[in-house]
Amino acid sequence: MPDLSKIVKAYDVRGVVPDQWDESLAELFGAAFVRVTGASAIVTGHDMRPSSPGLARAFGRGAAALGADVTEIGLCSTDQLYYASGRLDLPGAMFTASHNPARYNGIKMCRSGAAPVGQDTGLADIRELVERWAGQGAPEPAAAPGTIAQRDVLADYAAHLRGLVDLSGIRPLKVVVDAGNGMGGHTVPSVLADLPVELVPMYFELDGTFPNHEANPLAPENIVDLQAKVRQLGADIGLAFDGDADRCFVVDERGEGVSPSAITALVAARELDKHGGGTVIHNCITSWSVPEVVREHGGTPVRTRVGHSFIKGEMARTGAIFGGEHSAHYYFRDFWNADTGMLAALHVLAALGEKDGTLSGLVAEYDRYAASGEINSTVDDQTGRAAAVKAAYADRPGTELDELDGLTVTAADWWFNLRASNTEPLLRLNVEARDQATADKVRDEVLAIVRG
Repeated sequence: MPDLSKIVKAYDVRGVVPDQWDESLAELFGAAFVRVTGASAIVTGHDMRPSSPGLARAFGRGAAALGADVTEIGLCSTDQLYYASGRLDLPGAMFTASHNPARYNGIKMCRSGAAPVGQDTGLADIRELVERWAGQGAPEPAAAPGTIAQRDVLADYAAHLRGLVDLSGIRPLKVVVDAGNGMGGHTVPSVLADLPVELVPMYFELDGTFPNHEANPLAPENIVDLQAKVRQLGADIGLAFDGDADRCFVVDERGEGVSPSAITALVAARELDKHGGGTVIHNCITSWSVPEVVREHGGTPVRTRVGHSFIKGEMARTGAIFGGEHSAHYYFRDFWNADTGMLAALHVLAALGEKDGTLSGLVAEYDRYAASGEINSTVDDQTGRAAAVKAAYADRPGTELDELDGLTVTAADWWFNLRASNTEPLLRLNVEARDQATADKVRDEVLAIVRG
């Protein structure tokens, strides 16, 4: 019996292939997905990992066996799968493990219109069925099995994104893009085609073994090559995508990383101006600058927990036009509330190309505070260490505490958030202050308690 507790996470399926899951299990997941969603048709896609095509086909076989018609879009980014789910109005399954090492793979599932499937929205039920069928045998096939057909949606996806951002009048830009051997190498050429952009590709060869560096641009060591290339060529901007190309990280003309909070604020301002106001969702570790900019542009900021299911849930509840996270996930109402780093990148290119000047000058308006970045501490007792931090600040004059997601402590000149990892024995600390010295002081105070 497979131990599904190890691979079924809060928002997706992810584990080592074939040790923890394989094509036979993928076939059961396909059947369970159809049973839980009640779908008569679905769409599937996959990334460039060696195991991805076989897993996606097996999932499709399981879905078709229970009577669902399957549309395979083949190689794609995760946001391209969301596009297909939204445009075709079908539940979808994307086979990827994002930035995890090559031996991993996973499934990101959604309902029609790219609505998320997580533990509380069907994933727990899917797991229960797969566990039962793995022990008792596959379910009875439908009297009439579904069909399996292929469809290429890359050009339509690219056209849809370009239709959401006007880039027709931008000045010529030199843009370096590091795809990390991931799916950005597949999507970027189509999305940026026919724009006044000199594209300098880095690691566009699709290779799920990630021979150059891990496809996780939030880790500083993975953007070193991009930073060097931007400086070497005097480029206007650098973009780095993760393995499944749903996250985008931005580097300015100096080769310096741009905070995803600053990108969130910049895109929020543009979306608010485009829509004449609206609600913008941000999580509890984005910068103070995000709600400030939202209010300055006539919008309403709404703070939520970290994680795409919470962001998407709040967007659906509030009718928000945009949502951003400090992890470089960006969500758009015009994209079925789903996340697409590519659309955020187009907004940044448009903002930069509409004016003279540098990217660092442009984003300075949105990058207003000093931040620690996320600092991880390995601890034996997450609950006890977090409680000790809470006790230390509970009665401190001039501070406010909330526990929307972990512990957030806010004062006049600083705030910090301390959250436990769901999957590792870690506490994650983020600090922001009005100046660097204060940020460093608060960081050191909290870490001294956390690390004992």
